[in-house]
Amino acid sequence: MTPSLTDAEALDAADPLASFRDRFVAPDDPGLVAYLDGNSLGRPPKATGERLAELVAHDWGTRLIRSWSEGWMELPFEVGDRLGAAVLGAASGQTVVADSTTVCLYKLMRAAAAMRPGRTEVVADRGNFPTDRYVVEAVAAECGLTVRWISADPAGGVTLADVADNLSERTAFVTLSHVAYKSGWIADLHGITDAAHDTGALVVWDLCHSVGSVPLDLDDAGVDLAAGCTYKFLNAGPGAPAFLYVAAALQDEFAQPITGWMGNADPFAMTSDYTHATGMRRVLSGTPPITGLIGVDEGVKLVAEAGMHRIRAKAVALTELAVALADELGDGVGLGSPRNPEQRGGHVTVTHADAKTLSDRLIAAGVVIDHRPPNGIRIGLSPLTTSYTELHRAMTVFKDVVGGASGR
Repeated sequence: MTPSLTDAEALDAADPLASFRDRFVAPDDPGLVAYLDGNSLGRPPKATGERLAELVAHDWGTRLIRSWSEGWMELPFEVGDRLGAAVLGAASGQTVVADSTTVCLYKLMRAAAAMRPGRTEVVADRGNFPTDRYVVEAVAAECGLTVRWISADPAGGVTLADVADNLSERTAFVTLSHVAYKSGWIADLHGITDAAHDTGALVVWDLCHSVGSVPLDLDDAGVDLAAGCTYKFLNAGPGAPAFLYVAAALQDEFAQPITGWMGNADPFAMTSDYTHATGMRRVLSGTPPITGLIGVDEGVKLVAEAGMHRIRAKAVALTELAVALADELGDGVGLGSPRNPEQRGGHVTVTHADAKTLSDRLIAAGVVIDHRPPNGIRIGLSPLTTSYTELHRAMTVFKDVVGGASGR
């Protein structure tokens, strides 16, 4: 039986996370039916605006440059530790917030290659997000490595068997997304990490579509290196800095490929020679982005308060509702995500031959989603801000749009 609007309302009434919606800025847009793109850009928490106003008035406006020595300089590490504890399953001293995801991935891949001298291959996903593919190609060219590409099922993702078939004693590192950006497939983080380690290789994980949506246990899984963005499920804001995770056991040999002053052992000594700092400080390059760090901090606080297991439970329920309603769309609409909720992250992709046109019509009708070529429409579900009723209303509009496109 197709879930009804009444069913969705009942789910909202029983939702333990429902009150969190009131802690985000409500859009001043009467034409907006549903915002289902929080897996690209999360909504702004009210607390972020309040804290940024305080920054302008006091920390920056009054204390001025003195704020660097009154707390700003340590924010990348303090916020990183809070992020690690709340969403990564990482002990302190292994996570720092800095740079963009692209820069973070470059740093990690170059360092991974340097930590495995003499090895000549990299294993990567041909269907991964473009920046991951561009970076691994660049690093491979710079380091003289050959990329062994995995071509996975587009409605699924890279499996442990796929990785195992490409591993050898020549593998320097494997680089994959934990949650696939198109299908939402959840890769076997534990199994793939173990398999790589069995051959002496490292793994660089992209956690962009995992962090704040799928519980992680990086320390327990023995993860080596990871990076991810903060403006999706962590709601840190457009262009907010990314994060890097470097396991404690690897930090002493982590070779910083972008040697900026903040990664120097004593930045303010202004020495002529570069000396790597110790710990996660050596991962930094440039000046910390304070306004962005505030957005990350407030987003992490909300996720920590809600709890990752409650967030994951609601994400599963939301995606189950989305799949059930998508199955009723008909007229050439297919499912581009795993049906098994245990293999699916925080978004659902539906497919259609004319996906771009349908996406444009949905947005014009007040349902904000996104299109992923060639034929995908992603339905992003953010447990702290998406209600079941909102999703149901969006899928009703979706059905009308599909019907209009097919001439029904």
